[in-house]
Amino acid sequence: MLASPEMKIDVKRFAPWVPLTLATALLARKAIGAILTKLGHPGATLDDAYIHFQYARAIAEGHPFRYQAGQPISSGATSFLWPLLLAPFHLVGFRGESILWPAWILSFSALGALAYEAYALTKPLTSRAAAIGAGAMTLLFGGFIWCAASGMEVVPFAWVIAHLSRRAAEWVEAKEEERTPRALRILIAFALAAPLLRPEGALTSLAAGACVALHPRAASDEKKKLLRRAEGLAFVATALAPSLLLLALTGTMTSSTAQVKLLFGNPYYVLPDAAIANAKLLLGTLLDGEVWSAEFLPKGGSPIACAGLAAIVWCGKKSNRPWRAGLALLLALMMFVPCLYVTFLWNRLRYLWPFATGWFIGLACLAHAAASLVAYIDRRVATVTSALVAGAFAGALFVRLEWVVEDVAQSASGIDRQQVALGKWANQNLPPDAVIGVNDTGAIAYFGNRKTFDVVGLTTPGEGRYWVAGSASRLEHYERLHEKTPKALPTHFIVYPEWMGCEPLLGRALHEAVVTDASILGGQVMRVSVARWELLKTGEKPWTPLSAIVDTLDVADLESEASHAFELFGAREGEQTTHEGNAENGGVVLDGGRTNRTRDRFTVKLPAGDPIVGIMRVESTAGGDVTVRIDGQEVAKLSIEPGPWVELTFDVPPEMRGDKMIEVNAKDSTFTSYHYWFGAKAGSSRLPTPD
Repeated sequence: MLASPEMKIDVKRFAPWVPLTLATALLARKAIGAILTKLGHPGATLDDAYIHFQYARAIAEGHPFRYQAGQPISSGATSFLWPLLLAPFHLVGFRGESILWPAWILSFSALGALAYEAYALTKPLTSRAAAIGAGAMTLLFGGFIWCAASGMEVVPFAWVIAHLSRRAAEWVEAKEEERTPRALRILIAFALAAPLLRPEGALTSLAAGACVALHPRAASDEKKKLLRRAEGLAFVATALAPSLLLLALTGTMTSSTAQVKLLFGNPYYVLPDAAIANAKLLLGTLLDGEVWSAEFLPKGGSPIACAGLAAIVWCGKKSNRPWRAGLALLLALMMFVPCLYVTFLWNRLRYLWPFATGWFIGLACLAHAAASLVAYIDRRVATVTSALVAGAFAGALFVRLEWVVEDVAQSASGIDRQQVALGKWANQNLPPDAVIGVNDTGAIAYFGNRKTFDVVGLTTPGEGRYWVAGSASRLEHYERLHEKTPKALPTHFIVYPEWMGCEPLLGRALHEAVVTDASILGGQVMRVSVARWELLKTGEKPWTPLSAIVDTLDVADLESEASHAFELFGAREGEQTTHEGNAENGGVVLDGGRTNRTRDRFTVKLPAGDPIVGIMRVESTAGGDVTVRIDGQEVAKLSIEPGPWVELTFDVPPEMRGDKMIEVNAKDSTFTSYHYWFGAKAGSSRLPTPD
């Protein structure tokens, strides 16, 4: 039977998509096939993917924004939209490892669509040959293929911001009468989706809003034109939507991921110095295809990539499309936003790659610029030059695909043999009411089916600041939790011991997963241990006798330090320790402190009354002398003997009462400070009384 005219397929319309669809399908088959061959079943290349899957399950089960039923609202997925997109698949039966199939389908479909967006954004700026080169570079980029195989939101996010950029450019370039309400609604929808997929998308949303405000829809009079310009304010609302949602849900406008990973609020980094250092690392090392990016980018490519950004500006001016060029340039420069993180070297640089499309557009523009120069000599070879230069750039990415695919399979295998295996072990071997302390919270929660306590703070609200502060601050925080809400603490830990940094809290080992051949992991050994809480609070009192204590500074306890105005004096990340040792009477003491100190300064309240002494619990590997001053007046010179911790005592002059500034200075060495106490000497007949 012949098909009716209505049933005929427009072959010409779909024909251009066939090569792109086939190429994308082949890349997906190669990457996914490598995983299936290595594992025998689906597997994610990143543990973080399972955080999204866990939140997707939470949505499907009817407790959205709660990592597990009954737990507080949290924002550990960062992306609101990705778990929401996956939740219906969980609801209809894609559970366990099978949830990766819809994640892969969405991600690799987004990769093909992203390649088209690179082409469509570039073509009005350059030639068709250069634009095809931009699409080819995007499709063949190992960073995108790796991230598409990861199960994360990276490639869908990259597509959304590229598509939004293209539509915003087309809005500006269209005639007033072509800027329809439907086109505006589509722009707003994508402007909302971008920050809901990742917070950085807010920048693209604001840029689209500027396009609408400065190039409004047609209006019959000035009043209506002003209202049309005001439509750009809708994009401000879309950019703020995730923050406002977070504020409504959690009381803060930043996600837990941002609180843990951003430089803002981190006590050990100085802005803008740390951000500038990250930017230099990005330009001088990563874009140059060295160390962490060698798998994805050719060596020595940074100057060429930067020249591409200049070429975008040149092409925008030559083609009289400055807004399109500006949006493409913004897309590329957004790669510098992660420079505001403490580090962006996690997870195969996945925080950088969503913005790689802008750089590929730059390389395509550079190819077009090269062709334009050749055209002055011989116009007949200009197109060939553009195709050859863009093709060379794409080829430099293509030759790395075998390496990328091998790493995809190896990374998925590592996650499967460690976090996934431990999650399944926990499901079979730990009590149903167990609470597992984790520093990789994805697969262990997803497959373990047990409540988790995320020591990093991504999925357990409030823990992030203690993770950022360091191991000793976590120990002191756990002491406070144990006193107030002991049931909130874990019954077991499944952690990298070196990451945890609180060895005394890790009790009897029950099981471990050792993986030595997967660099994606945080460590080779992840161990299951019974939580050991019995030593908490053993360091709260000095072993040196006091008849009464009038004030105490617990070093590394963030609350205690804040109440005593303790100064960090340039303390750096990692300069904390948790120490389990003996008191002079032989008792076991657990305390946390700050290492590599040359000076401590803080305030105390010293009431009038009997004579007061100060006691300091300190340690120095090499030993050394310290001077104690109160309000700038020297009151003692003390020697710290090399070796284990000691408690040193000094007298507080009778006239020094009230709020006082205590300062301890080392002369020629460093020390570790754990605790300071102030109180009445043992045997004193009267207790100090407040003023």
